[in-house]
Amino acid sequence: MGDRTLLQRLFSLEILAPVAIGILFLCSWEFGVQLTHIPSYILPRPTEIIQAAIADRAILFPAALITLKITIVAFLTATISGVLLAMLMAQSKWIEKSLYPYAIILQTIPIAAIAPLIIIWLGDNTFAAIVLCAWIVAFFPIVANTTFGLNSLDPNLQDLFRLYNASPWQTMLYLRLPSALPYFFAGLRISGGLSLIGAVVAEIVAGAGGSNSGLAYQILMASYDLKIPRLFAAVLLISTLGITIFIILNSLSNLVLGSWHDSSRGLER
Repeated sequence: MGDRTLLQRLFSLEILAPVAIGILFLCSWEFGVQLTHIPSYILPRPTEIIQAAIADRAILFPAALITLKITIVAFLTATISGVLLAMLMAQSKWIEKSLYPYAIILQTIPIAAIAPLIIIWLGDNTFAAIVLCAWIVAFFPIVANTTFGLNSLDPNLQDLFRLYNASPWQTMLYLRLPSALPYFFAGLRISGGLSLIGAVVAEIVAGAGGSNSGLAYQILMASYDLKIPRLFAAVLLISTLGITIFIILNSLSNLVLGSWHDSSRGLER
């Protein structure tokens, strides 16, 4: 029964449709480049990109692990700090009005403009500088979504907690946090991708080479050497990391929320 359900999911329209479109796109790309004789240093074929990824795996895969490490550290830091700040702001409207504008200001700072200053301030600690840049990008969605969720309460449940003289922290633990979970996981899915984007942008600005360089540095080097298939292979790895992060976070959201929230029920529309 379980195998049959798995097969039904694999051959469902929501799986087959995007796979078919992806195959059609790749075939059009492959044969279009061949027919128009576009040189590989301008636009490589998908097969050339795969070949470059395999041939340069000793360079690209360790770099992917460095980028992934930076992304995970920045994402976890943004999650913890964002949730704590949201919980603090949920205690009082005055605290929220005092702190929330600064979170907005942090979100509006162009990371490409502030990254060189952060790298200068932190000196030789390039890893910490890149993590900080990625944290800045990933921080706001966690704060915004969690704060909105903590404030989106059922009035009847609020009255019930007041009736039983629940303390602010009891209300936070048993009412606000469960109510905020769907919004929190929505923020997680956004911040997961933004952490990766922030890490890549910061790596490009830092231009840090050597054994601790990530995929962004490999993209820069490939562009300088006109090794465009390797460049596309690095971009493919970054996209794969982003998709993997989203799938993991989406699965975690469905696992935690279960069947009690509409976002995890998979209802027909």
